[in-house]
Amino acid sequence: MSERKERRGLGRGLSALMADIDAGPEEEGAEASRRPEAMVPIERIEANPDQPRRSFGVESLEELAGSIAQRGIIQPLILRRHPEKEDYFQIVAGERRWRAAQMAQLHEVPAIVRAFDDIEVLEVAIIENIQRADLNPVDEAAGYRQLMDRFGHTQEKMAEALGKSRSHIANALRLLNLPQDVQGHLAEGRLSAGHARALVATDNASELAQQIIRRGLSVRETETLARKPEKQKARKSSATEKDADTRALENELSAALGLRVSVDHRSDGAGGRMTISYRSLDQLDELCRQLAGG
Repeated sequence: MSERKERRGLGRGLSALMADIDAGPEEEGAEASRRPEAMVPIERIEANPDQPRRSFGVESLEELAGSIAQRGIIQPLILRRHPEKEDYFQIVAGERRWRAAQMAQLHEVPAIVRAFDDIEVLEVAIIENIQRADLNPVDEAAGYRQLMDRFGHTQEKMAEALGKSRSHIANALRLLNLPQDVQGHLAEGRLSAGHARALVATDNASELAQQIIRRGLSVRETETLARKPEKQKARKSSATEKDADTRALENELSAALGLRVSVDHRSDGAGGRMTISYRSLDQLDELCRQLAGG
C-alpha cells in the first residue's frame, strides 16, 4: 500500500524523468544528443495545454529556426501519444524546437515517444524549464517549489537528479520569501541573486532594494547595508539587562545548536523573539537540517 502511494507521488522517479529530457544543448555535434526513434509529421504534433511556460521570445525562436534550417534538429523532441486524438502526438519536452521547426518550414521532426501520464508530463515540463540557461532566479525557485509541492520531491532528491548542490536548491527557495516587488526586481535583472539573498532575512527588504538599485551597490555593500539594522537591534537588546534564567536558556540553546542564540522577552510578558545567528551557508544548512529533524 505504502509502495503504491510512493510511486504515485514521485511518478517514475525524478532521475528517470531527467534521463529522458537531459539530452544536452542544441548544438552541432553535441555528444549528449539522443538518437531519434521516429520522424513525426509536424502537423500531427500538438503542444501540451498544461505547459507551465507560456512565453517564447520571438527573437530567440527566429535564431533557433535559422539554426534548424541549416543543420536540422539535433536533439529530438520527446512526445507521447495524444490522449484524445488517434495518430496524433503531444509534446512532453521540446515545444520551443517544435515552434522553431514550423518557422523553418520543416515537414517532420525527429522524436522519441514515451508513455507518460498527465502527471509525468507536467513534471517533465517543469524540470525542462528549470534546466533553461536563460531562466531567472525567481522562476528557477518557483520550479523547485512546484516539484516539492506537487510531487513531494525533497531538496536532496532534486539536487541529485538535477546535478545541483542541496545548498543551491535551499538558497534558491529562500528567494521566494522576499516581497513580491523585490522578486520583481530580481526577475527583471535589476537585482542579482547575491543581492536578493542578502535581503532575505531583513525586515525592510523593499526599502533596501530601492536603495541598492538607486545607488548601484555591489553585493558586498548590500550585505553590509543589510547587517546595519541587526547591529542596531543587538545594541538595543544588550542595553536591557537580561535575567539569569534567560541567559542560562541562551547558553543551553547555543550549546545544543553550536550557534549563537539570543532570547528577547517582550516587556509585557506576552511573547518575544528568539534569534539564531549563523556565519556561513554551511551553518545555515546544518541548522535547517536539525530543525527538519534530519
